[in-house]
Amino acid sequence: MALSQTLPPENLKDSATLREVHHEGRSLVLVVEDEESYQDALTVGLTVEGFSVVSARTLAEARDQMQRVTPDVILLDVMLPDGSGIDFCREIHDKWHTPVIIVSALDSEVNVVLGLEIGASDYVTKPYRLRELVARMRAVLRRPVVVEDEPDVVTFGDLRMDFARHTVTRNGADIELSRKEFELLSLFASRLGQVVTREVCLDTLWWGLQLSDTRTLDTHVKRLRQKIELDPANPVHLITVRGVGFRLDV
Repeated sequence: MALSQTLPPENLKDSATLREVHHEGRSLVLVVEDEESYQDALTVGLTVEGFSVVSARTLAEARDQMQRVTPDVILLDVMLPDGSGIDFCREIHDKWHTPVIIVSALDSEVNVVLGLEIGASDYVTKPYRLRELVARMRAVLRRPVVVEDEPDVVTFGDLRMDFARHTVTRNGADIELSRKEFELLSLFASRLGQVVTREVCLDTLWWGLQLSDTRTLDTHVKRLRQKIELDPANPVHLITVRGVGFRLDV
């Protein structure tokens, strides 16, 4: 079913009922979309697929919903009446850490890369098919999350990575990383001493990128080495396992 087609709207449940259904095992989705046909289609389609749905047509309504409910994933349009979804994606990442899938008619490579760089878990262009969108949502929901009993700080060599403060330091001096570089290093650090395959890197940080085109991953690994290795040409921490992936060593 293409989401460019209009489906009949469903009577929305109140937030209290949605919270009750959510507790019974249905993932809660916040749809931030000002175009009525897309919002109605998503409400019906996602409900049939087993999700609970709350919606917002503006950023103001979305912020209000975030105070009332705790969604498992957010579908976010970019062009909204009262502001940019890109800016709101940054806000979500910083305040709530809820996974965001940007859903937009802006389909240029620049827009897609920007969305992923500022913290979106995925980027889907309009028009799209419901089954593909649901598959991407479920892939995002399957991704591992940080649990409270995991350490906030990981050290390897003279480097110290603080997940809570979102910082990396060497002997007390800050190392400036982009958001995506930090996320990539976090993935490696969560499996310290273990090989992380290229497929896992792409699926975790760049879901939907063609596996035959890994230049984005290679570029980020190269930049990361330049920042954390004393001699990037002869790395001792971020090691390439040829034909497989990468390993972060102490």
